[in-house]
Amino acid sequence: MISIVIVSKDEPELDDTLHGVTRAAESAGHPYEIVVVDASRGRLDAIAAAHPHVRWTAYTPPPGVRVSIAHQRNAGVRAAAGEIVVFTDAGCLPQDDWLRNLVAPMLDEGESVVCGLVTAPAGRDSLYDHDARRRAADRYLHECGTGNLALRRAVLDRVSGFDESFGYGSDVDLSWRVQDAGHRIRSAGDAVVTHEWGDTRRQLRRSFVYGKARARLYAKHRARRALLLRREPMVVVYPLFLLGLPLTVWFPFYPLLLLVPAWRNRRNGPVRVLADHLLYGAGVLAGLASLLGRAVR
Repeated sequence: MISIVIVSKDEPELDDTLHGVTRAAESAGHPYEIVVVDASRGRLDAIAAAHPHVRWTAYTPPPGVRVSIAHQRNAGVRAAAGEIVVFTDAGCLPQDDWLRNLVAPMLDEGESVVCGLVTAPAGRDSLYDHDARRRAADRYLHECGTGNLALRRAVLDRVSGFDESFGYGSDVDLSWRVQDAGHRIRSAGDAVVTHEWGDTRRQLRRSFVYGKARARLYAKHRARRALLLRREPMVVVYPLFLLGLPLTVWFPFYPLLLLVPAWRNRRNGPVRVLADHLLYGAGVLAGLASLLGRAVR
């Protein structure tokens, strides 16, 4: 049994996602169920009625707790009956053979965790596609999100699911803990879902919260800090650059340091990439400030 878990809150795009997931699941030929964990308080009831084969779980957070994706995904895992749990998001559209290709390394090769590719629809552009396609070419990944992910239920149970103290970043935290528990993350670049990431402004706003989450992640996973400069130099370089901006008073050419990454990303829209990295760095600094404030209190 494969349980496909989708979390939602006021996303009408869920209707298209459910149509696509159902088609992919039927063509895969494996027993399956679809579980939706919905925090929309009845506002998507028409979509629920249009998909009677879907197990719909209305989610209400405990008193005093904000709705978070981590809470909803844990609720989906608790509701799921399958030995394999697959996650995707409302708004994602599975491509041909998505589910078959995603679970094939588990069923045929004994893998425990498999991550597929999330990319923008044809003709659309996103800040994330270049890196996503580059990672998809690797056989194993250092981390993954949950927009296109399959795990054995035993793995989720072993790591106790998602850390509900996270807002953003709970998916990366899960993937790091899964690896710490001895499991590799297999890449399945032929298991593709497309996702509309929104306009550039929305993507840049997301860069800030991703950076903020990164600070929280490295505060929790201290052993991974040794790999920072090798795997994620932008987590260090851009916050340091922003902290050094006052030096422009004495060294007017200091901002010209950005010409180096601009040149390296000249084919990917250098201005947009630099804006993304700078906002990401600002998010890291905001995350560190928040952590420091909690420590002082």
